[in-house]
Amino acid sequence: MWDSFVRGFGVVLLVCVATVTWAAPPNIVMILTDDQGWGDLSVHGNTNLATPRIDSLAKDGAMFSRFYVQPVCAPTRAEMLTGRYHPRTGVRGVSRGEERMNTDESTLAEMLNAAGYATGMFGKWHNGTQDQYHPNARGFDEFYGFTHGHWGTYFDTPMDHNGEEVRGKGFIIDDLTNHGLDFIEDNKGQPFFCYLAYNTPHSPFQVPDKFYAKFDGVDPKMKHRDPEKEEIDKTRAALAMVENIDWNVGRVLEKLAELDLEEDTIVIYFSDNGPNSWRWNNDMRGKKGTVDEGGVRVPCFIKWPGKIAGQTQIETIAGAIDFLPTLAEMTGTKPLGTKPIDGRSLVPLLQGTDAQWDERYIFSFQNTGTISARDQNFILDQGKRLYDLKADPGQRKNVNMEHPEIAEKMTAAVKAIHESVAIGVADGPRPFSVGRGPTSFTDLPARDGIESGEIQRSNRAPNCSFFTHWTRTEDVITWNVDVGKAGLYEAVVYYTCPEDAVGSKIALTLGDAQVAATVDEAHDSPLYGEEHDRADRGTESFMKDFRPMTLGRIQLAEGKGTLRLSALEIPGSQAIDVYRIVLHQIAE
Repeated sequence: MWDSFVRGFGVVLLVCVATVTWAAPPNIVMILTDDQGWGDLSVHGNTNLATPRIDSLAKDGAMFSRFYVQPVCAPTRAEMLTGRYHPRTGVRGVSRGEERMNTDESTLAEMLNAAGYATGMFGKWHNGTQDQYHPNARGFDEFYGFTHGHWGTYFDTPMDHNGEEVRGKGFIIDDLTNHGLDFIEDNKGQPFFCYLAYNTPHSPFQVPDKFYAKFDGVDPKMKHRDPEKEEIDKTRAALAMVENIDWNVGRVLEKLAELDLEEDTIVIYFSDNGPNSWRWNNDMRGKKGTVDEGGVRVPCFIKWPGKIAGQTQIETIAGAIDFLPTLAEMTGTKPLGTKPIDGRSLVPLLQGTDAQWDERYIFSFQNTGTISARDQNFILDQGKRLYDLKADPGQRKNVNMEHPEIAEKMTAAVKAIHESVAIGVADGPRPFSVGRGPTSFTDLPARDGIESGEIQRSNRAPNCSFFTHWTRTEDVITWNVDVGKAGLYEAVVYYTCPEDAVGSKIALTLGDAQVAATVDEAHDSPLYGEEHDRADRGTESFMKDFRPMTLGRIQLAEGKGTLRLSALEIPGSQAIDVYRIVLHQIAE
């Protein structure tokens, strides 16, 4: 059925091969922002802020009018990395393991690395944490950032540097850019791929004073189409965060100019989904988390001096699935592996050639079953309502009755893609891998665990949460795991606790194997993060500094099982708060 759909509707599953050739492999700088809406830029008409450096990418390169991603973070990232719709890659959500990209997927970084590129990533990964999912195992030589969805503070943030925990310096976007600039400097003599995955304007709404001062107390003139929904404090903070991004984009462009790399470097800028609050977005319906225009249509600019003409305006629909085949053609490389690719090379559009461009649909998914489809003129939304986006970009008038044949074709297309990508999605939760990657340790954070009884999360969004309110010995924390290599592992728990929790005996069990230790020192770290908030952080957890405590060495057998963290004794009012378990494989 899928094959006939492809033939009937022109959906491209293989990389388009064009005749354009490039003189030498170009460098690539890809900048991906988090929760930035299409309307959060002055180049798109928003007078509430000024983004001259980002706007310059449109002036000096190509601007896509209708560029589509997915409604939340991890799915978009997986599609950019693979050129495939995210349900095919194993990515089903944003936390508790649903963000993991299957290890048999080939990535853009692996493709470029195999072609001799130096590859570095700086920022938010969000496609898996455990060893075999880690960026260093997916094609990146250098990684500085974090593997989960977001943090509870954006100042002096805990970071992962090639698998080692370090502490960032200053505001996170400035810090990530500093590391990206160092990478560009260090690799200026060879082709490089620098992926700057910024995590703003995602909440918590934090930004340095020098950027917030402009917006403090200001009532933005341009507001959301339903102004009663807008939370002005969030708008102010988001605009300030975007202006900080703009400043950092300017730093990147200045570095390329300083090193005389402008002509040899492709610069890409886009966002992972729509805005995270109700604010001006050019009358589009919906925001982050929806498959309407406002949730999935984002800014996208591609600059390559001498190869892409300045002020190129592209009205043809495109999406994150197109990056891998496009960059494969631009760099003269080939995608790795044999899996079919959903995207197509955008080179004909960027070059303005007369090459044939077949019409296609682009699909957006939320929880796999909620799907919208777009062609060049229409959107069929999740409720099977048809809208003419050219005449009605705000999705206000249902035109099913006026265009029944189009509604019927798009409904069939949605059914076909759903059947195609649903294979394997309903297999149930996947266990977390232990001892299956290149590193000697496995990180099992609280966000991936399951609490029981009266144990609670520090906040309902799992990403940077921890477990607390552990008051009873019958309550446990569990992780479903799959041990890839049997052997001896040292188990470490990262904890905090007050004085009266000293003496609690904590045990880790898998099958018949168990290791236990007694808490002999209090570590009552205060919560932090709120001191930098500019607006209500919603479901974001505050943070604490957790202390490692070695439980001991445990012999783990190969195979699947349930790892259990229990409190054998609780002498006081509570046991420990838990942030993560780390299993270090002991060399034989």
